[in-house]
Amino acid sequence: MGEQAKIVTFSGIDGAGKSTQIQALTLWLHSSGLTVRSLSFWDDVVMFARLREGMSGRIFKGDPGIGSPDKPVNRRDKNVRSRPVTGVRFFLYFLDALNTWRKVHSEKNSQADVVIFDRYIYDELANLPLQRRFTQIAISVLSRIIPKPDIAYVIDAEPLAARQRKPEYPLEFIRENREAYLTLSRLITGIQVIGPLPVESTEQRVKEVFAEYFCSEPGNHKTASHAVTDSAR
Repeated sequence: MGEQAKIVTFSGIDGAGKSTQIQALTLWLHSSGLTVRSLSFWDDVVMFARLREGMSGRIFKGDPGIGSPDKPVNRRDKNVRSRPVTGVRFFLYFLDALNTWRKVHSEKNSQADVVIFDRYIYDELANLPLQRRFTQIAISVLSRIIPKPDIAYVIDAEPLAARQRKPEYPLEFIRENREAYLTLSRLITGIQVIGPLPVESTEQRVKEVFAEYFCSEPGNHKTASHAVTDSAR
């Protein structure tokens, strides 16, 4: 496919269906003869992830774990937006941006054809007050540090449906968070917003975007043509 691995990222609100789409894209790429490496942004990139998770639980008193339709939880972490917390986020996200740079450049030289990130630093930036001029300037500066993925997907979804699939945060916060992702897609070039669409249509569109991108990349024509053919089926 090329000398360096291609970087693909998936972002979006909780319950949007990112894991489903990552799994579908991975299987499709494997069937096309490509090697794929999958990474979790929280586990593989975020600085002091376990410390941050533990401190968040102790300070904000939210429920631990991942919500499901039969076992909802009431999380309190990224939906806490006081000024002191936002200030700490700016600092931590800057550290994460530096580590993102290191990790992405390392993964580009891996043996995989495609490296897929389950979430990216874009998911952290969506937690900031994007309407403020200072935040927009900060994102502009961070954009010079953060490696731009070859494809950055935002899987969009209706907030109510997303909360029914993954009940963790109040509906009002999910609505605000969704708007943050859409705003971020306008602040940072290259983000591909997919949906809201049914699962199968989203899967098809994800494949089409992948194929369209790699058709335009020098040296990828054979692989991309194969991908386009499969996408049309």
